[in-house]
Amino acid sequence: MRQMLTLHPDARCDAVTGIEVEVARPAPLRLALHYAVIGEIADVSVPPETSPIRADGLWRTTCFEAFVRRPSGEAYCEFNMSPSRQWACYRFDTYRAGMAPMGGVRSPGVDIVWTGRRLDVRAIWDLDGAPDLPGEGSWHVGLSAVIEEVGGRLSHWALAHPRGKADFHRAAGFALQLTTMEP
Repeated sequence: MRQMLTLHPDARCDAVTGIEVEVARPAPLRLALHYAVIGEIADVSVPPETSPIRADGLWRTTCFEAFVRRPSGEAYCEFNMSPSRQWACYRFDTYRAGMAPMGGVRSPGVDIVWTGRRLDVRAIWDLDGAPDLPGEGSWHVGLSAVIEEVGGRLSHWALAHPRGKADFHRAAGFALQLTTMEP
């Protein structure tokens, strides 16, 4: 399912003209993400490629995120992937509280393709070890990106922006209902 992210209304980003996301659940506990950033990619601060390891603080520069929760309850999971190929995943008990690294999740194998006008970032998350996500039923998903331009300006992009300051953790941002693909 293709989705378009929008720039937060209080932000400015000269380098990027659009961000598309292909999102799917190809299996009950699998999340497939493909972010495509369109614009002057040379003007985007893209972290250098490194080993595909777990790392904290990826959101401080160009990073792509997905927030996932079940239809009921306040617990949710956050998945981060960087053009550096680093990744992270966390679970929260409730809005920005009880944050802990999510164990049992393997590297999503972040794949990067970068051309002059396009940056593609793909990952497939195997979530068999995610305690808060059921394999059955739907998930509520928030899709987002942080883009850092050369020079340091950050912009925030999301499927839905709740009112006020950019905040991807707010429940109103979980705007997409995602079910498992039919075989």
